[in-house]
Amino acid sequence: MDDIKIRIKNLNLYYTNFHAIKNVNMNIRANKITALIGPSGCGKSTLLRTLNRINDTIDGVRITGEVVINGKNIYSEDAIVDRVRREVGMVFQRPNPFPLSIYNNIAFGLEINRMVKSKKETDKIVRETLEDVQLYDDLKNSLKMSALNLSLEQQQRLCVARVLAIKPQIILLDEPCSALDPKSTANIEELMQELKQKYTLVIVTHNMQQAARISDDTGYMLLGKLIEFDRTSTIFTNPSKKETDDYVSGRFG
Repeated sequence: MDDIKIRIKNLNLYYTNFHAIKNVNMNIRANKITALIGPSGCGKSTLLRTLNRINDTIDGVRITGEVVINGKNIYSEDAIVDRVRREVGMVFQRPNPFPLSIYNNIAFGLEINRMVKSKKETDKIVRETLEDVQLYDDLKNSLKMSALNLSLEQQQRLCVARVLAIKPQIILLDEPCSALDPKSTANIEELMQELKQKYTLVIVTHNMQQAARISDDTGYMLLGKLIEFDRTSTIFTNPSKKETDDYVSGRFG
């Protein structure tokens, strides 16, 4: 049996009186890429953000149900939110490097989480994470340069490195290629394929071709409901629900 990293059980989310996520159940496999697809406003990004409790920061949000990671419900009363957010890192739609040096973009999270005791230890993690995202060779002599001077692709890779530095188990990616050109998109997709050897990835994408190319499992969402969830090959070639077939075939959405 495949190892399940995240178990979502009867999950509902409300923005005050608006029911945004409706009774979602889903098992996300470890060391795989899971894609969430569907039309704009269907709840994909909201569902993604429930996996590391970022929605907690929004006034009026109420959540019922469970998100179980490593056997622990992250919405239980004794869950430690800061720990959840370290274990489940987030990469956003547009690259959002801090207005700091490349080095300090990565060092910041290490220091604020008190994960390092010396500069030597920080140096090692900065190098290793930049190597993981294939930036080190290009930037090793420019670590004091502002991260804002990097290309968009390099900025997004740096944002991934910043997440990796705090040693997550899961990486959430909310349309991480939407601001990138096709070549940069292909490079980031290749990076994601490499990262799943060590991490579990969940990606929201409007690009169905991207979901088909890179994901192992795919969930189709519509109006806050998870209409269908299955292996990506099944979703795109033999879906069980008419709504899914209409969407992936281009008849709807």
